[in-house]
Amino acid sequence: MRRFWLALLLVTASSTAAAEVNLTVTLPRLNVAEYHAPYVAVWIENDRRQATQVALWYDVALANGEGQEWLKDLRQWWRRGGRSLTMPVDGLSGATKGPGQHTISTQLSDALTSLPAGSYTIMVEAAREVGGREVLRLPIELPLTNASFPVVVEGQNELESIRLHN
Repeated sequence: MRRFWLALLLVTASSTAAAEVNLTVTLPRLNVAEYHAPYVAVWIENDRRQATQVALWYDVALANGEGQEWLKDLRQWWRRGGRSLTMPVDGLSGATKGPGQHTISTQLSDALTSLPAGSYTIMVEAAREVGGREVLRLPIELPLTNASFPVVVEGQNELESIRLHN
């Protein structure tokens, strides 16, 4: 019986820690003649480059699913499993976002708790029509500890930064 309560305590503690994990993606305000909100994909890769999908922001409102046509411009995400998904994916797909900070909580926490201990990389890719493309990588070790936070990776063009925090 004591083992049961100890196991329950460990599961509760790890899910509580995971519930506090956030990824803030900051999209820059660009001074350009023709601005289109970027398509953004977020996924977690293991050391064999197998992907766990976290979030995908694209133009879901276009008629006849036409927004899906440009998902392949997220080239690394497309190769890491994006092309095998049927869009839209419940809990993963969402509308494009404008400049500013956008936080991913639940999807990231769910993905992190489903993965075994080990080395991973949180990947964020952005591509913009009449713009550029950028990929940021944030290496992590699971299980995460409070000492793991915060971690910031700065971008240069299409992504201002990504920040892992609790």
